[in-house]
Amino acid sequence: MGRRFSFEVNRTSTAPPSALFALEADGPRWAEWGKPLIFQARWARRGAEEPDGVGAVREVGLWPVLIREETLEYEPGRKHVYTFATGKPLKDYRAEVLFTPADDGGTHLRWTGSFTEPVPGSGPVLAATLRSVIRLISAKLVKAAETGR
Repeated sequence: MGRRFSFEVNRTSTAPPSALFALEADGPRWAEWGKPLIFQARWARRGAEEPDGVGAVREVGLWPVLIREETLEYEPGRKHVYTFATGKPLKDYRAEVLFTPADDGGTHLRWTGSFTEPVPGSGPVLAATLRSVIRLISAKLVKAAETGR
């Protein structure tokens, strides 16, 4: 059994939690604000009770490398939890994005993730890579929410 690794990225935004959540939870919109990492984004499957909610699977990336992420928890404006769906690139991956209202009307964004290293010794490099990718994606998310683009 491999070791567990995790990462955490924190940001603040002047945009309200609802604006950030709307962009992050809407799979196809990632292609609007996620470049250069995300050029393609679409729904592979919609959620049972809410289209973007639990059970929904989004595909993001650039063909032929599309990552499938399945929503596990969905609290509009507050929390989105997901895992990698079929073809899992990481073992036991789970990510949580929390949107907490700030006193000034903005948002505290906390994006965390954890996984089991797939190959002994690969954990530190994979955790650093994921942290870097999420830093870039979260910066783009904040900018898009604040500028409306």
